[in-house]
Amino acid sequence: MNSILPLLCLVCFAFACTQQKPTNIPELQQDIEQELGKTAGDFAVAFKELDQPQEELLINAREDFHAASTMKTPVLIEVYQQAAAGKFNLTDSLTVKNEFKSIVDSSRYALNPEDDSFRELYDSVGHKQSIYDLTYDMIIASSNLATNIMIELVGADQVTQSMRALGANDMQVLRGVEDIKAYRQGLNNTTTAYDQTLLMEAIANGQAVSKEASQAMTAILLDQQFNDIIPAQLPGDVKVAHKTGWITGVHHDAAIVFLPDGRKYVLVLLSKNLKDEKAGIKTLATVSKMIYDYVMRD
Repeated sequence: MNSILPLLCLVCFAFACTQQKPTNIPELQQDIEQELGKTAGDFAVAFKELDQPQEELLINAREDFHAASTMKTPVLIEVYQQAAAGKFNLTDSLTVKNEFKSIVDSSRYALNPEDDSFRELYDSVGHKQSIYDLTYDMIIASSNLATNIMIELVGADQVTQSMRALGANDMQVLRGVEDIKAYRQGLNNTTTAYDQTLLMEAIANGQAVSKEASQAMTAILLDQQFNDIIPAQLPGDVKVAHKTGWITGVHHDAAIVFLPDGRKYVLVLLSKNLKDEKAGIKTLATVSKMIYDYVMRD
């Protein structure tokens, strides 16, 4: 019986060697679609290698998804846009508050700290924080309270208008977080994987507001605290500037991936209708690794 084991090992090794890695985008897309098909849910993928623009993969990239916290990236860009226009300085301070107006009827509502990923900011209600610090918390800790303060400052309509100027024609930023009346009426922030890639590409290429602003925004995105999707299975020397988003049944990640050899690519992974959220997260992380392996294939 023991003499069979070496033969089995050789057979398994030979089988593994015959499983060719994708050498072009159509092969990569086929492999990714097979991987996504293992998990119940709806997915979108958008990938573009910035040094080789022809290396682009789009799967359901123009399908609408609830934006969840990926809408905070457009708000980040708009904050830097208005700072560049001289409307305020990033060092200016605002009073932290927890009272906001519904876009439905202007009735007031407050956020529940228990539903926020960054509860510490609620301890600062009534005190001042710099615009930069609030923006930083909005991105790296996905603070809902900071997000609503920033949206009230720059205006949701203006955020959407600025995204149109970047070519993101399907993204909608309508409101702040936890506006329940708006949610019940279907007035939600939405995005597509394609539009998210446009934003990340603009930042990566120094074209979001300005080169200096793009570098500053990249530095914030690099400090992201939630790293269970795009960076999860990548080597430690790969740097990922990204923004995640999640609500029930929904998990997203949109990123600029910086490789040690100086190359970079943009990757956006969106999901909805997930039956098993842990499985969905793992699947998206696996897709991220598949794309990394493809880029590093040479």
